[in-house]
Amino acid sequence: MEYQENKDIIAKRIALMLKTGDVVNLGIGLPTLVANYVPADVVVILQSENGLIGLGPAPEKGKEQKDLTNAGAQPVTILPGGAFFDSATSFGIIRGGHVDATVLGVLEVDQEGNLANYKIPGKMVPGMGGAMDLVAGSRVVIAATTHFEKSGAAKLKRRCSLPLTAAHEVDFVVTDLGLFHVEEGKFVLKEYFEPYTPEWIKEKTDADVVIAPDCRLFKA
Repeated sequence: MEYQENKDIIAKRIALMLKTGDVVNLGIGLPTLVANYVPADVVVILQSENGLIGLGPAPEKGKEQKDLTNAGAQPVTILPGGAFFDSATSFGIIRGGHVDATVLGVLEVDQEGNLANYKIPGKMVPGMGGAMDLVAGSRVVIAATTHFEKSGAAKLKRRCSLPLTAAHEVDFVVTDLGLFHVEEGKFVLKEYFEPYTPEWIKEKTDADVVIAPDCRLFKA
């Protein structure tokens, strides 16, 4: 079976995990796609750690405002009722436990719920930003990632080899193969995506993967 990278199915599945009234922080990169797939009857409140809450859809091309960006410097819009505030207030919201879910991209995630998403040894990086606070302060932490590295190795590990952003904080991992719940030191496969099978996913993942008794096919 041949693997084909599919970031959209990751975003679609995560969007269905969100509930009306949830305050949600979407990390830089792949997680921002989640906003495109939130069902029309679900109203979530998107927060950005640089001091915005009530983010709307991406602006139309040519209508971007250079002073209105998210934490990843991507242009955004603000919905009616949205608000602007300083970083101290923003991180007060995060550290105070007022964020219901955060969706973060990863370099590696392991079966103990450890997350590495900010540093590759030998490469210069500005730091982990707000990720450290988000994974500690959010009620639910969802790791969003393609299943494989460019080398072909799975990003789901028995133990992270890269410097950790946080330890034992990840609740769910959604890749372009399926949805996993981190339970008792194992990845429990709850859903799988076509054309892959649970057995193929388990075989290709160098970690302890348990296929849930009620594991089901998710159709986008």
